[in-house]
Amino acid sequence: MKTLTTREVYQQLRDAAMGTRPLRRVGQTSQNGLQNVDIDGWLLTLEVIENSPNRCLHCLCPDGREGSFESWLRTDPVSLLSGWEDAQIERLLGEAAESDTELQGAGRL
Repeated sequence: MKTLTTREVYQQLRDAAMGTRPLRRVGQTSQNGLQNVDIDGWLLTLEVIENSPNRCLHCLCPDGREGSFESWLRTDPVSLLSGWEDAQIERLLGEAAESDTELQGAGRL
């Protein structure tokens, strides 16, 4: 099976930033800053530093293909985001974290 390209993964992040695909957090951010997110069935593992995506370490798409930082020859999908797109992903991650906190407070999470 063919490996996911940097561009394919970048496109998912871009679409989420543009609001054409939903982004939701999957679980909590780990102590070492890793956050799993789902973008329309694509599962990405992002390294998050100070609420900002730093790089994508792994991606699994709905058809079963995968990609990782090593397979992308060190060209990370997050590095392809424009400043505006990066800010939108940061905002979406922040909103998702706030939503999780509210659900925890209400005893629903």
